[in-house]
Amino acid sequence: MNANKKSRWFYFKKNLPLTVMALPGVVLMVLFKYLPLSGIILAFKKYNIRDGIFGSAWNGLKNFEYLFKTKDAWIITRNTLGYNLLFIALDLVLAVTMAIVLNELHQKKTAKVFQTVFMAPYFLSWVVVSFIAYSFLSVDNGFINRTFGTEITWYSQKSAWPFILIIFQVWKTLGYSTVMYLGSIVGISNDYYEAALMDGATKWQQIKYITLPSLKSMMIVLTILAIGKIFYADFGLFYQLPRNSGPLFPVTNVIDTYVYRSLKENGNIGMAAAANLYQSLIGFVLVLSSNFAVRKIDKDSALF
Repeated sequence: MNANKKSRWFYFKKNLPLTVMALPGVVLMVLFKYLPLSGIILAFKKYNIRDGIFGSAWNGLKNFEYLFKTKDAWIITRNTLGYNLLFIALDLVLAVTMAIVLNELHQKKTAKVFQTVFMAPYFLSWVVVSFIAYSFLSVDNGFINRTFGTEITWYSQKSAWPFILIIFQVWKTLGYSTVMYLGSIVGISNDYYEAALMDGATKWQQIKYITLPSLKSMMIVLTILAIGKIFYADFGLFYQLPRNSGPLFPVTNVIDTYVYRSLKENGNIGMAAAANLYQSLIGFVLVLSSNFAVRKIDKDSALF
């Protein structure tokens, strides 16, 4: 056995426990991530359940034409992109702000209570959240109408729902992002802050010159990952929360809900596969592009 083979065998035995630990995750990834990739061909076929995936006839790009020639193509693309851009910006600013505020609380028990309160909505399903929203927005028994003596039909008011969607999205997801940033802040060495105090730095200057620069890498990574999913909408938010109300479709219909409704009405599996492939490709390109831009500005902050 030559030296090269001995070296490989040595490293294999050395890393065997780690390999065994990683094996279940690798198997799950192969089964549920890589094998389903064969279903991509559905985007280019006229699917027939009797013929199956591979036996169905090819139809080229007709599934994509069906998706993009509809009168709703612009609306669902605008809504998906617009809402996600707002969510990314608000999540970044508010989560970092809340993490810094919680970190500055001197009583740790109080900080933990606030963390729990902010984190709790994240574990609620959108079905539960939709009923919470309905208790506020119901025409007859809603908290808002009963409190202010109005009879507003909230589930047909298009102008109000962009704000309602943003409020509930932030309320539900802010805690999770806050905890992630808070964990990074806790990991910053106290030596930096002690040195800043000795130099006479104010609290704002400590945040500006120590905390925020230390969070920069995480902020960039999370933003890049969020940009990669910018063409994916939270189905529960846009379907469950508005309670599938028809008058609200112009402001609540996104790519995911449009595909779901098309499947329910037409059973067009090929079109659904085409939409999913379109979302995946755009997300892939956006991740590469945003990471490339970050590498040009600051190589060390790039995701890869």
